[in-house]
Amino acid sequence: MTIRVLLVDDQPLLRHGFRLVLAAEPDLEVVGEAGSGDEAVRLVGVLHPDIVLMDVRMPGMDGIEATRLIAEQAPAVRTIILTTYDVDQYAFSGLRAGASGFLLKDVQSADLVDAIRVVARGDAVVAPSTTRRLLTAFAHRIPADDAAATEPPDVLAPLTDRERGVFAGLATGLTNAEIAQGLSLSDATVKTHVGHILAKLELRDRIQAVIFAYENGLNAPRV
Repeated sequence: MTIRVLLVDDQPLLRHGFRLVLAAEPDLEVVGEAGSGDEAVRLVGVLHPDIVLMDVRMPGMDGIEATRLIAEQAPAVRTIILTTYDVDQYAFSGLRAGASGFLLKDVQSADLVDAIRVVARGDAVVAPSTTRRLLTAFAHRIPADDAAATEPPDVLAPLTDRERGVFAGLATGLTNAEIAQGLSLSDATVKTHVGHILAKLELRDRIQAVIFAYENGLNAPRV
């Protein structure tokens, strides 16, 4: 299956560079380019890409607001934010807006291509340095009361006991294989549970599950 990609950056030279990288991959196709957030939102409605590579700082509508509108208007389209600035505010704001990835523009070409494929499959990707800082920052928002931390909150009411166990692994950024090992389940079973959890909690992907968990004080991060 060909993955259709929309490039969004106010610098034509950078868009050209990304286009050259993606053009070398047989399963990736650049279907359009935009130089602003407004144009990106418009082109998503016209071109129906699978993935949007989104810059943050652009004239007019920025990439965060454009990501939010795309997530609302075209939920099937996944956005990866690419920025020069390793700023936590950009990462957290972008992920809360509905992005499925956050990477720096100096990412290696192979890692960018892999990230596009991972996000297209419905997963999420965040730069490792950013992930560590976000988890550390979220740690300060976890309730100190042990009883409150272990009591299943109402927001998890739609989940079964097994799904809650899987969700605890999701909340700390564990992979399916790591969750499976900890719960003595098969990878396939965990994958099925993850799908059910995301559907029941109306979350787009694993990154949204992590944000959901920490905003509701559901789990302590693994740092």
